[in-house]
Amino acid sequence: MAAPAPGQPGASQTSRPAERSFLDRITDGLEVEQLWGQFKADARTTYGLYKREIGADDTRTPHDRWELVKSFFWAVMRKLTPARRVMLLVGAVLAVIPTLQFRFGDAGDTEISFHFLGALVLLALLVLEISDRVTMKRDLEIAREIQLWLVPSAPPRVAGADIAFVNRPANTVAGDYYDVLLRDGDKRALFVVADVAGKSIPAALLMATFQASLKTLMLHTSSLIELVQGVNEYACAHSNEGRRFTTAFLGELDNASRVFSYVNAGHNAPILRRANGNIERLEAGGLPFGINRSAPYTVGTVQLSPGDLLLIFTDGLIEAVNEREEEFGEQRVLASVAMLGNASAKDSVSAIMGEMTRFIGMAHQHDDITCLMTKITA
Repeated sequence: MAAPAPGQPGASQTSRPAERSFLDRITDGLEVEQLWGQFKADARTTYGLYKREIGADDTRTPHDRWELVKSFFWAVMRKLTPARRVMLLVGAVLAVIPTLQFRFGDAGDTEISFHFLGALVLLALLVLEISDRVTMKRDLEIAREIQLWLVPSAPPRVAGADIAFVNRPANTVAGDYYDVLLRDGDKRALFVVADVAGKSIPAALLMATFQASLKTLMLHTSSLIELVQGVNEYACAHSNEGRRFTTAFLGELDNASRVFSYVNAGHNAPILRRANGNIERLEAGGLPFGINRSAPYTVGTVQLSPGDLLLIFTDGLIEAVNEREEEFGEQRVLASVAMLGNASAKDSVSAIMGEMTRFIGMAHQHDDITCLMTKITA
């Protein structure tokens, strides 16, 4: 059977799936609006990175702006190895040199396109950079897998409490830590949410040391205040003179009496929504861990009752920004908590994260976000 001519219906029907398949592979099936949103988010993040490095200022004079262009150029160059800096320069120069013509005897004119050579050099540089990125991404994925071993994949069973949590890292690895640990068998439950200063790998490494110190000290302490003081002493010994501090909230629930004792170490005050709708904030505590070895800490206590809802979160939730650089903010979190009704802990934390996601849209996430939700059921 003869193949259909290009203008016949059969030709369009066979070519369109192939074209669509190619586009789907390139775009991962994203729509134009989603691709444009990703581009804007990436561009904004990249601009912020270089703006901090070169001190960009919108009020510069034309002469200063030329200096800004040069500063931007050198900021990019410093992120490349010496050999790749040479490749970038050679490729850029060749890309602007016009095509040259040479005559060799009677053989006619021979054209050499430096534009094409420049494009090849820049393409080779791009391939090398992508190779490095893939290697680093693979290593980060391994680090992420190891980090996931340090936090629970599902909350433990605590009698009379419905628990759920969500963690959304800004990068592949995160500096947030969350856990619910049982003590004295199942008589007490320790709720922990911590946020190490910084992001990515350095914060993730410190998060791992925080988790290790916490679990080790739990074996040798009986009270919450002893545990807090021990964690602070360990953090001070590994905080690079206070520059790598950790904010944390530690709360211990007595399963029999429903008394909740807690220490807020410089962390965002958790939100306690009573069954009658009243809102309380849990603020008693002291300084973040790792700043002052002898810092005093105050233990706060609240009596929990069925229907009470407790949200512990990191600052990434309230500091999430949309494309207009507006923060989600505590007021929106409080409003979201107030509207939760009688939903389960899982549905409640999902609703809050959904509100935050709708608010930020396609804006880039700048910080790790962690939420731990507990609902007292009995």
